[in-house]
Amino acid sequence: MLKFLKSSLVFGLLFSSFTAQAELPSYYKVVLLTENFPPFNMAVDDKNFARDDGIDGISTEIVREMFKRAGIGYTLSLRFPWDRLYKLTLDKPSYGLFSTTRTPEREPLFKWVGPLAKTGWVLLSAPGNNISVASLEEAGKYQIGAYKNDAVSQHLESQGLKPTNALRDQENIKKLLSGKIDLWATTDPVGRYLAKQEGVTGLNTVLRFNDAELYLAMNKDTPDEVVQRLQKALDELRAEGFVDEMTNNYL
Repeated sequence: MLKFLKSSLVFGLLFSSFTAQAELPSYYKVVLLTENFPPFNMAVDDKNFARDDGIDGISTEIVREMFKRAGIGYTLSLRFPWDRLYKLTLDKPSYGLFSTTRTPEREPLFKWVGPLAKTGWVLLSAPGNNISVASLEEAGKYQIGAYKNDAVSQHLESQGLKPTNALRDQENIKKLLSGKIDLWATTDPVGRYLAKQEGVTGLNTVLRFNDAELYLAMNKDTPDEVVQRLQKALDELRAEGFVDEMTNNYL
């Protein structure tokens, strides 16, 4: 009788383990979206559309390995603009978006996996422009350019500022150099990386006003099992040194 009970218990544990795994169908796939946000995610050919192996960057390498280790299928595409990708991920089940800054305003809108990387938010001025401000409140008297629906722009708006939002962050480089904006609100090191691609160096950091972390943002209807498996895979990769290795490869 005791032997029978032990056998039943083992069978029950195996069955419950099997059903837990079976909750996620083998055909399940996450639709991953990203944008040109170097050096974290970017098209190999610098264009505004790419798929799969045509995309690289720190976050891209980490996300690929994360999904592989978690055993979860996905499709990956890089598109434009960010505003559209953000809204698609909000609206469509099984969609995910990276690299997304996790903020208090966004917290309830998604399920989160991360962090993938750390960044800072800065106000930059053109070479030779010696604007000096000690706070965002002081910066409000200047014309500030930002990236539409980006976390930096959303934060400025939440503080009562009214940035001029562009659909491409690169547009702000030209506006800054031409004097159409006084300050460029962007992410560090992304802003400097973009500027260097445009042949622009010597930008001045006027104010660093926040430190932030980048995540994979998942639609709220994503099964919890998916989020948990991805987070577990990421935690393992970080412990093994993979995340640091990818970051050092690009920076």
